[in-house]
Amino acid sequence: MDSKISVVAIIVSDLNAVEKINSLLHAFGEYVIGRLGIPYKQKGVNVISVVMDAPQEIINNLSGKLGMLDGVKSKVLTAK
Repeated sequence: MDSKISVVAIIVSDLNAVEKINSLLHAFGEYVIGRLGIPYKQKGVNVISVVMDAPQEIINNLSGKLGMLDGVKSKVLTAK
C-alpha cells in the first residue's frame, strides 16, 4: 500500500476523552511522525495535530475511531 503524509486535526471538548485519545494514538504510533497539543482554556477545548505517514486506510481508521468518541471531532488533510 502507498503511504501518504496526512495531518489529523482533533478538537477535544470533553476532557474525559483524553485517555481514550492517547490510547488510540499509541495504538497507531508506528505511523505517527509528530504530535502537537494546544490547550485553549478560554474556549474550553484542546486542539491536537497529528502528522502521520501511513496508508490512507490506516489514517481514515484512526480518524473514524477518534470521531466516534464523545466530545471529539476529527478531520484529515492529506498531501497529494
